[in-house]
Amino acid sequence: MANILICDDERDIVTALKIYLSSEGYGLYEAFTGRQALEIVRKHTIHLVLMDIMMPEMDGISATAKLREECNIPIILLTAKSEDTDKVLGLNIGADDYITKPFNPIEVLARVRSQLRRYTTLGGMEQKPSKLIIGPIAVDDETKTVTVDGETVSLTPIEYNILLLLMRHPGRVYSSAQIYEQVWNEAAFGSEGAVAVHIRHLREKLEINPSDPRYLKVVWGLGYKIEP
Repeated sequence: MANILICDDERDIVTALKIYLSSEGYGLYEAFTGRQALEIVRKHTIHLVLMDIMMPEMDGISATAKLREECNIPIILLTAKSEDTDKVLGLNIGADDYITKPFNPIEVLARVRSQLRRYTTLGGMEQKPSKLIIGPIAVDDETKTVTVDGETVSLTPIEYNILLLLMRHPGRVYSSAQIYEQVWNEAAFGSEGAVAVHIRHLREKLEINPSDPRYLKVVWGLGYKIEP
């Protein structure tokens, strides 16, 4: 059964939506800010997100844009009638549909079913592989373990998440700011130097010759990638 994340800073709305959806047997997760939503999607298998637009810390538009950089799960915006401009913006950056408050329970269920049906039909519900292997480096995201040539390597949570991000997209170049924003889950604001430090530590733990890495590469002026 599909897992649905409900994200709204109004707890009464989250509770109401959970009541509507629980009758269908969906697995339900809840968040109250855009940042919390991103964390849940990164840690759990989520198949659809109901995302409020107006929220503290990170609004639904920003959270939708971030999610679209990482996954293709359906996103349905929860909007007020006065937020027409935001609806258009949200759809333009990757939201799949919207529902206007106050909700009609029948409409909520219909739109959720419709988006999940499309997602399933297009094959989008195939889960990300939990085991990723590039050369001698292997990551098991279920057990959160990393090995090199079969030997377990101890990584900090930040190092692990940087490696996981790069290994899920081999060959793709991520800027320091992109890595920082996705791993630290906050705006970079000049903190990209922290990324370089963690990359150096990763090379020391993963590469035979950290000064001339085979896998964890820098693309000068652009960022970092892991060589497939």
